[in-house]
Amino acid sequence: MHKEQDWWRGAVIYQIYPRSFQDSNGDGIGDLSGIVQRLPYIASLGVDAIWISPFFTSPMKDFGYDVSDYCDVDPMFGTLADFDAVVETAHGLGLKVMIDLVLSHTSDQHPWFAASRASRDNDKANWYVWADAKPDGTPPNNWLSIFGGSAWQWDPRREQYYLHNFLTSQPDLNFHEPEVQEALLDVARFWLHRGVDGFRLDTINFYVHDAQLRDNPPLPADQRNANIAPSVNPYNHQEHLYSKNQPENLDFLRKLRRVMTPFNAAAVGEVGDAQRGLEIMGEYTAGNDLMQMCYAFEFLAKDLPTPERIADVMGRVDEVAADGWACWAFSNHDVMRHATRWNLTPAAQRAFTSLIMCLRGSVCLYQGEELGLPEADVAFEDLQDPYGIEFWPEFKGRDGCRTPMAWEPSNLHGGFSSAPQTWLPVSHDHIHRAVAVQEEDPGALIHHYRRAIAFRHAHPALSKGDHDGVKVAGDVVHFTRSQGDEVIFCAFNLSDTPSEMSLPKGKWTPIGEELGGAHVSADNKLHLGPWQPCFAVRASG
Repeated sequence: MHKEQDWWRGAVIYQIYPRSFQDSNGDGIGDLSGIVQRLPYIASLGVDAIWISPFFTSPMKDFGYDVSDYCDVDPMFGTLADFDAVVETAHGLGLKVMIDLVLSHTSDQHPWFAASRASRDNDKANWYVWADAKPDGTPPNNWLSIFGGSAWQWDPRREQYYLHNFLTSQPDLNFHEPEVQEALLDVARFWLHRGVDGFRLDTINFYVHDAQLRDNPPLPADQRNANIAPSVNPYNHQEHLYSKNQPENLDFLRKLRRVMTPFNAAAVGEVGDAQRGLEIMGEYTAGNDLMQMCYAFEFLAKDLPTPERIADVMGRVDEVAADGWACWAFSNHDVMRHATRWNLTPAAQRAFTSLIMCLRGSVCLYQGEELGLPEADVAFEDLQDPYGIEFWPEFKGRDGCRTPMAWEPSNLHGGFSSAPQTWLPVSHDHIHRAVAVQEEDPGALIHHYRRAIAFRHAHPALSKGDHDGVKVAGDVVHFTRSQGDEVIFCAFNLSDTPSEMSLPKGKWTPIGEELGGAHVSADNKLHLGPWQPCFAVRASG
């Protein structure tokens, strides 16, 4: 296991969506024992850690992101003993274990909410965000839910509205109540004592709301983007100045960091904000008393990252998060898989894989991206995601990136399950890209992922080092990474036409031939084929 305090810095983290990873008991739904079964495969990729999406007790209205018991495992996924087996097996394979904590809200079936909604004067009455109606009976303000409509739901028991930034069945906790903060810190302590090495913090910037409940201002149309919510969602019409991103959040994050420090645990926060995501990432990861890492949605967005876009994003990070640390991802459980989203050829997939392994920051990989899986086409009658059902057909929701993993080509469900039917259908388009198929093909994408991860680990400058700023030369994005005496030049031709450029002054020796890296001429000229990278190390002295 990693002993160093900053094991997370530059780590490659593999995200597991447990419903869709491996079914061990034949009910058509993935589970914790299935994860144990497949952990040797994950370790074979060379990653440093796993992040497991929620497996807590839940009515599953939002597939585990609506928690009804923070300190137990939903029977669908197994037991606490099964989770202990995940931790023990992962640690034995040299993998850290990070779990997905959903602290901003609970399920409406959580005992805390049952108590809170019972009356206005019980001991948990203030644990959620309650407010009186306006004189005309309408909600307290104009805040909107990401899942559509008002962020306020009327409750006849208390004759008040409660806040829900997501589904109406996901009431928001009141972080202005000290007892709430302490209860959530106890949740973190519970899992840390159980052996976890860190957390992915869902919607980290949503924890605290404006205590005055002020209206959000409108957002000018030219500033709207669909990074967080689809364009058909009116959520994009507001600047979310008061419903999230409150300064008091930093105080809670410092408390959480103090809880984590004795365990050498690390956290990566999900920053959901379409306008200020990178700035908030910088705020939440600055110094040594907040979160170690955060990720924003810049590279999870719809548009293909051009060299100019990449340079702009990384330059903005240098500006607003120079004292922090980013975690980059191209795919996850909330967005269309990037192979489809960006319409990538196999060569382009390899280029972007090599690129993310060389960017300053840590990396999250989403299950199946190492197979180059495209977005699955899920029929409306098979949809499970309430988000997709609400906005269909303009937005089809998140089920297309959540379909079960394909492990082998001969099984009806790709080796995922022996059940007659699985919770989402396994994509036929994924079967011929199954793990077993690619393992037998030396040219398959999975082997490129292994080589790219190994290359990153072999060079401290790539995993932990500084960079000299990301630059653009035509279709080529390039930068230099450095750590101690190691200086590595990285360039990526992000186009399907050849490119040429010159390396910085100095004597450079090509490396990374296993990733298809280009050669360097004696006069430091570089000839890059379509989608070809170049890596070169500078001679010392």
